[in-house]
Amino acid sequence: MPAEARAPRTRPRTRTRAHPRAGARRPLARPPGRLLAGACAAALCATALSACASTLQDKPIPHNELEYMVVSPFPVYWLGDHFAGIQVSAVVHDPSDAWDVQYGNCVEGGEEGCVPTLQIVTSPDNSFVPGAATSSATRRIRGVRAWLSNGGRTIVLPTGGVVLDIYATSARAAAQAARTAVPINAVGAPEAPLPAALPNTGFGEAPLPSQMPSPLHPL
Repeated sequence: MPAEARAPRTRPRTRTRAHPRAGARRPLARPPGRLLAGACAAALCATALSACASTLQDKPIPHNELEYMVVSPFPVYWLGDHFAGIQVSAVVHDPSDAWDVQYGNCVEGGEEGCVPTLQIVTSPDNSFVPGAATSSATRRIRGVRAWLSNGGRTIVLPTGGVVLDIYATSARAAAQAARTAVPINAVGAPEAPLPAALPNTGFGEAPLPSQMPSPLHPL
């Protein structure tokens, strides 16, 4: 399926949102002090994630990746451990701090360049709507304005302080995902109204921790 084009930016920015289709399935480094996150993830696995250890292509999803989603400072959307008969196959944390939850087998590419059946991408940078300039239609979905393109197979929904991108192999699957997506780390329910989009939170203008200079110490 063709990748969704991004709208051109009009000013210099300190961070970028990498296109989710180009992201490899990278392991995440485990930060210290995640005991609470581990407890949260364990609770999720005991309730919502009855198939946490389920595999797709013999590749289980490590629990630490779910932990990071749970403790994210912004809502991270997903469709549960399975959706429409397909299971979570990968969780990718993008360098721009976006989360990419992937479902199903690769329909294009392979391990280092997989295009899965369905992707749910949550970006904390709400300063622009990717693909808005080239979208073929807009409509209201769960109370918020959504941009559709690629024949309805791509849906972009700004909600709250984040932007939710949905990439699917069919318009029906994308629409169903848009109606079902809920945050893993906040209160929400499928089909329920989504929070209205907030003005630019300024996330895109703030430097990433890796871009901050180290403090100077006297010799």
